[in-house]
Amino acid sequence: MGMKIEIEDHTNELFDAMSVALKAAFEEIGQNAEAYAKAACPVDTGRLRNSISHQSKEREMQVGTNVEYAPCVELGTSRQKAQPYLRPSVENYIDKYKAIIVNELNKIG
Repeated sequence: MGMKIEIEDHTNELFDAMSVALKAAFEEIGQNAEAYAKAACPVDTGRLRNSISHQSKEREMQVGTNVEYAPCVELGTSRQKAQPYLRPSVENYIDKYKAIIVNELNKIG
């Protein structure tokens, strides 16, 4: 007598669930990074701070601004000291962002 073992392939479902989890994680990371950048942004008129936004995709998140003088504030110039607000909003919270990703992936079950 032989024994029959059937193995079901749920690879596609797993990848779909991971994709959804990563998309949710990167959106949450984007919201956090945007908030941190706005909190750290130097304010004169508020234009720069109000222009900061984020875009998240499945495996990518971007936080930034389209204000033309933003790089001068972030990086400084020969006349102005650098006042970083974008880079620290990502670099200073790496562990938190990793935890967000792990938390979302753990929801897959």
